[in-house]
Amino acid sequence: MSYAGKPVLREVEFEIRRGEVLGLVGQSGSGKSTLAMAILGLLDRKRARVEGTIRFQDCNLLQLSERELRDRRGCSLALVLQSPLSSLNPALKIQTQLKEGWRAHASGTGADCDRAIRAALESVSLPSNDEFLRKYPSQMSVGQAQRVLIAMAVTHRPALLIADEATSALDVITQSEILALFRELNRSTGMAILYISHDLASVAGICDRIAILHEGQIVECSVTQEIFANPRHEYTKRLMAAMPQTPRSILVDSVAPDAAKRAVATR
Repeated sequence: MSYAGKPVLREVEFEIRRGEVLGLVGQSGSGKSTLAMAILGLLDRKRARVEGTIRFQDCNLLQLSERELRDRRGCSLALVLQSPLSSLNPALKIQTQLKEGWRAHASGTGADCDRAIRAALESVSLPSNDEFLRKYPSQMSVGQAQRVLIAMAVTHRPALLIADEATSALDVITQSEILALFRELNRSTGMAILYISHDLASVAGICDRIAILHEGQIVECSVTQEIFANPRHEYTKRLMAAMPQTPRSILVDSVAPDAAKRAVATR
């Protein structure tokens, strides 16, 4: 794949199984967000050249028209970005934005819409009362705003959720809460998640498998425990060496094995 005539991704090949959480890890500039935008068809088609196949629910996304892609974005395919307060419209109440997201892919009465958005808010542990729905984004914390974005993304129960650095703007405690939320949504709905991050510690706690992206190529992909305990590619070894040793040992001994068990269960 090239963008503005410059190669960005080369021979990238991977799969996300139904109900699986796949981590995509790489340093800034490695092509992580570009890959996410390519899946969603959000790259500038006049500047980007994408070759190959992106298969999703028995169709090649690269062959779909813009209208066909819009029918899938926000419905069967969803995206959560890293800056919640800039992703939400500051001039609109939360209720209005949630309603617009619901009506983009569903038809029904006002009562149907109200039930759907309240259920989405409750699924991410946010209040669903009128007082909260009347708030503007500026009246919420960053953590609450991120939960609102996730609620919007899961309203239609997508088959695949792409979380692009979704916790990088959050403090450590809120980050932990959002990661736990992703895990719960994955387990309760069977939704697959592509979790994109440069932070190996965060992917260890949520991902069944991890793919390492380096200079536009996936250089290694394996179950979480294997990546941490036995990295094979030189770049992966460098990533591991850059981690604090004590937290890394904890991740290998406790968090990663559970992820490995879940990965086997999804095969």
